[in-house]
Amino acid sequence: MLKFGDRAASAVRRTVFFGLLGLLSAIAVAAPEAPPATASTLPAAPSAAPATAAAIDPVARFLIDKGLLNASAASLPGESAFVARLRDRASDMVLTAMNFLGVPYRRGGNSAEQGFDCSGFTRHVFESSLGLLLPRRADEQATTAGLLTIKRNELKPGDLVFFNTLRRTFSHVGIYVGEGRFIHAPRPGGEVRVEDMGASYWSTRFTGARRADIAADGAAASMVQTEPVTAAPPVSTLRNVY
Repeated sequence: MLKFGDRAASAVRRTVFFGLLGLLSAIAVAAPEAPPATASTLPAAPSAAPATAAAIDPVARFLIDKGLLNASAASLPGESAFVARLRDRASDMVLTAMNFLGVPYRRGGNSAEQGFDCSGFTRHVFESSLGLLLPRRADEQATTAGLLTIKRNELKPGDLVFFNTLRRTFSHVGIYVGEGRFIHAPRPGGEVRVEDMGASYWSTRFTGARRADIAADGAAASMVQTEPVTAAPPVSTLRNVY
């Protein structure tokens, strides 16, 4: 049997024990909030939602409107290489040229209102987008001083591309838009359109390419003629179409 003194000591110990337990519980309840999470403790951000038709960018939308791109393909995360590269490298010249898709062909034509022939189209686009005034005929554009000669495997959007469509070199001209394609005003009864240079007809008739190297000296206007646009030559003398 415990003596009175032992019972008293035991009671004291129990009181101290439960008192400490209560104190620890109170401290736990009143503990301060955890420090802010650091980069290493932050949860992973949710992945971005897949692109949708509403998220289609302006360049892709432009191509869809012109019938060059399927809307469902443009909305996919892995869009076509043609669209991606066109967006990455597209110049004002290429977008200006694309804006004339569907304009009818017209011999001697120099404007969207009149219609275009091949060299009238390239001349108008170069002047509108770069301020460069090219000669009127396709063969003259090919030999213009200041334009760089470009190999086929070095083509970039905005380069002039020339073809032999009348059994003579440089008789037709268009503008390269990327991915082996070019835009041009084709022939009577046709309209401005984009075509594949890899097609047999164009591949066998390609005769060269030229580039306006504007950055070379910062004086684009000095590279080509700068006189005002003159009237187109008589229809009977126009031979830069096919």
